[in-house]
Formats: sequence, structure tokens, C-alpha cells
Amino acid sequence: MSSKRDYYEVLGVQKGASTEEIKGAYRKLALQFHPDRNKDPSAEEKFKAISEAYAVLSDEEKRKRYDTYGHVGADEAFRGSEANFEEIFRDMGFGGFRDIFEQMFGGRRGGFGFGEDLFGFGGRRKGRDIVYDMELALEDVLKGRKEEVEVPRLGRCDNCGGTGAAPGTKARRCTVCGGQGQTRRVYSQNRFSTFVTMEPCKTCQGRGQIIERPCNNCRGTGRARQTKKLKLEIPPGVEDGMALQLSGEGEVSEQGIPGDLVVRLHVKPDTRFERLEDGHLLSNLDVKFTDLALGTELHIPTLEGSEKLKIQQGTRADTILRIKGKGLPRYGRSGRGDQLVKINVRVPGKLNDRQKSLLKELDRELDEG
Repeated sequence: MSSKRDYYEVLGVQKGASTEEIKGAYRKLALQFHPDRNKDPSAEEKFKAISEAYAVLSDEEKRKRYDTYGHVGADEAFRGSEANFEEIFRDMGFGGFRDIFEQMFGGRRGGFGFGEDLFGFGGRRKGRDIVYDMELALEDVLKGRKEEVEVPRLGRCDNCGGTGAAPGTKARRCTVCGGQGQTRRVYSQNRFSTFVTMEPCKTCQGRGQIIERPCNNCRGTGRARQTKKLKLEIPPGVEDGMALQLSGEGEVSEQGIPGDLVVRLHVKPDTRFERLEDGHLLSNLDVKFTDLALGTELHIPTLEGSEKLKIQQGTRADTILRIKGKGLPRYGRSGRGDQLVKINVRVPGKLNDRQKSLLKELDRELDEG
């Protein structure tokens, strides 16, 4: 699964931080780790990490997706983010952000972990993401769950090793694009400016090579249908609607770049418990009036068996009692919630004559007392 650090932690801001606070934190860190200023070997990776975090958190819609779905919701984080970087880098006295990032990463795949050329300028694309839906019970949320699943997908062809060429042959480099898979096109030019677009090479369809003898198994695509067994590990405390990501376990594109496997989690409703915030669970307990009046001790069902619950004499209906530490783990934090037990009075539907007489006598004594 994705091991990326939390974006708020990367920038050193709280989850509720304002846009200006996020911008200020990025500006400070960018000055500290910009490769032109910091020659430490680790500076480039740190600069990439903070830039990725800023691209998501500085955009309201991307930030909402990230807050809801985590890193899966930020897959297209850098698209549309140019203006934010351009403004900050200009203020700091650096060149335009496209030049800076292209110099740093040279257009190589996955500069920021998204499995594509930087900002999608080039012709290389990652494969399709696969979505896998998993249903969980509350017991799975309590303890976590490990499961091996079989995922059908388009993967690298075993016959040709993903080259698309028949075994024993090789693809040749495309002379039109020079093996880059993309061509430059100047579509408008005057004395003051030149407009250039980059587009997939039409000769090699963006692959950068020409296959003269295609593989019989994959017909030159380098991909074939296959089923892969994957081990999924769901951590304790997850919530309904969360999505976990296994990077590189999706389908492979014709350029050989894999997409991701996205595991969507669905927590089944449990008639015994209502899930509350902060890991707490709410259950209902129906008791007799005499249990409340006299006090008693009862065994209460929990997710881990039963627990004794003492009801004090004179407890009122609708009182909520607490069993410490018998709720759910708090995802991403330590500790567990509690089980809250709401006390309800069980009123008998039918009474015989003797029972009616006794209740009337008790009622009179209570009024007199």
C-alpha cells in the first residue's frame, strides 16, 4: 500500500490550516530545499515531497478529495496547479516552475509518484487503475484484515517480456521521434513568440519504437490478460468509504507503465452497534423497571465477547453508561474508543391480575412516600 507521508505533516501544518498558511509553509520549505540552494543529496527528494503536498493542499477541490480519500483522491494532483507554483517561484526570485521541474526530473516517469511523465507533458501514460471493492464487518475494523485476492488485469506479456516484439527479435528505435514517443509541433510563430505543442508520435503511436514482427501472444501491444494474486492488508480502524492504494498493481499501459489498484472499503451495518466518532460504539440495552429501581449487574455483548455492566440503584431510563476501551481503534492514532450503552426500560405488554394489583399497591406507596 501507499507509504506516502501525510501531506499536512510534510508541510508542517494542521489539517484546518488556511490557504495562506499552507502557501507560507511551502514558501519557507521551498527556499530551504530548492536544489539550486541546497546541494544536500536528499534535498531533491524533500523538494519533490513538499511540492506534491502543496499542489494538492493549495487547491480547494483536490484538498477535499485528499481529506476524504487520502492519497488515492490526489492521483491527478499536479494538473491545473501551475499558477500556484509560478507565483511562489517568481516571488522567491526563481525561474518559471515548468523550467525548474523539467530541469530537475528531465521528463522521466514518476517524478512525483503518479506514474506518468511530469505534469503529463510527454506521451508516456500509466495504465488504467483497477478498483476493487471490499466489504468489511465491524470485527474486521477492530482487528484489521489480511486477505489474498485474485485481480484480473492487463499485465506485461510473458511471451515477449512486454516488448511487443516476437521472441528472438527486437523493436527498432523510431527515427521520427528519436525514441522519445513524442514530437514537437510549432503551430504559430511570429517575431516575438513561438508556440510549441508536444504530442504522441503518430509513426510509433507514442511508444518510441517500431515493431516489425509483433508478438503472437499480445499482437505487439506488450500486454496480455492475466490474473495476479495480491495480498491485501487492511489496518484496524478504517472507516466506510475509505480507499487504500497499491501502487503499480493496476493495468500496464502500452508504454509499460502500470496503474494502481484502488481498494474501496465498505463497512457493513451492524444491528448491534451504531458507530460514532472517535472510535466509540453505541448499543442499546433493554432492562426491567425493577433492574433500575433495585440495581443489578448484567452481561453486555461487545465485539470481543461479553462484559459485566453494573447498573446502580435508581438509574434513570435513557442513561448512557460507558464501557472503557471496548470501542474501535482510532485510525491513524493510538488508543480505542469506548462502548456506550443506552439504558431503555422494557415495559411488559400484558399483566395478570396479581401483577396489576402489586403495581397499583406500589404506586400508592410511592405517592404516599
